[in-house]
Amino acid sequence: NQIPRRRHFKRCPFIHKSMLHINNQQRRTVGHKSMGIINHPKFRLHNSVVIWHGDSLRTAFRGGSKKRFLLVTVRDCRLNPPEPILMKEQSFSRRNLIKLAGGAAVTAAFTSEAAKKHGVKKGRINQSVVHWCWGERGWKIEDTAKAAADLGCKSVELVSPNDWPVLKKHGLTCAIAPNGVEGPPFMRGFNNPDYHDMVIKATKETIDACAKFGVKNVIAFNGYKWKKAEDPQSGEISPEQGAKNCVKGLKKIIGYAEKKGVTICIEHLNTRDDSHPMKGHPGYQGDKIDYVCDIARAVGSPNMKVLFDIYHVQIMDGDVIRRMEQCKDVIGHIHTAGNPGRKELDDTQEINYPPIMRKLLDIGYKGHVGQEFIPTGDPMKGLVEAVELCDV
Repeated sequence: NQIPRRRHFKRCPFIHKSMLHINNQQRRTVGHKSMGIINHPKFRLHNSVVIWHGDSLRTAFRGGSKKRFLLVTVRDCRLNPPEPILMKEQSFSRRNLIKLAGGAAVTAAFTSEAAKKHGVKKGRINQSVVHWCWGERGWKIEDTAKAAADLGCKSVELVSPNDWPVLKKHGLTCAIAPNGVEGPPFMRGFNNPDYHDMVIKATKETIDACAKFGVKNVIAFNGYKWKKAEDPQSGEISPEQGAKNCVKGLKKIIGYAEKKGVTICIEHLNTRDDSHPMKGHPGYQGDKIDYVCDIARAVGSPNMKVLFDIYHVQIMDGDVIRRMEQCKDVIGHIHTAGNPGRKELDDTQEINYPPIMRKLLDIGYKGHVGQEFIPTGDPMKGLVEAVELCDV
């Protein structure tokens, strides 16, 4: 009788069948089957609980006060708490049920035996998960590592060296390391000599950590085109001068990276999307893939490569498969995301990922493909779909 008279619950994360318990004074009935009706003598004339597989949580009411149905749809998350979680009769409310569902969903996503039934099957593409995207949805590094390992990915990337032992515990590596620069690392880069000392120092420290842990790549950036990276009124560095500055700065550190067995990958970013600070980077100088590849080639080292981000390339250049062929000599790492919106790799975005993944195989690419989209829906579901889509 505590169930509110509402037609539907607000759509919210799923819960697992073993999370729903009804405690009625001296007796308890626990939902434990994938489909069934939970009845109790006191509840028989008032409500029933129906459990089946689905992907949302909602309620419906029928028959007035004599008969109320709580309809709970669940996904196969295999959450098995060590102790039963009881919903006392007096707390069987909309607010508490949603609170329970939300809490269960986070844990369920990371303990899902179901994930092991999905994910990588062929394994010809070495897949990685870029942690910051899921960190924005509340995932901790432990959560991302567990999900990645369950799906058959080989890496969680762009995380601090302090977190690498967590990856190792799950049998993962870090496919590419951050450069260690404080603040947005893409703003102050190699195109500005004023930042060379700072960027080189931070990158060397990361290279040392990479060598110790066995991480093969570290990221690098051109930087923003303004003379003071944060100030568009400070004047601009010309593209020609920016390229020369990048080559000069990278040559100062590439020998150190070679000795340590680490590859530096400079990333191309788009400057068109200004809707979100991580969807586009207006002012970034390396916004053309040919421009960035020419810089990498001019450094003249096998340890100098390009981070080819398919999402950014699609926005700025398009013709992705042809670009891959033209850039294959300097591609050192790959990122994905759906366009527009840096969203899931679903059928609402324009990039056709399977043939792009097959092109990577055709050009002999042996590195990792990092899933770097920002989940807009269920983050685990989006990750599963992306991993399976790229598993060609």
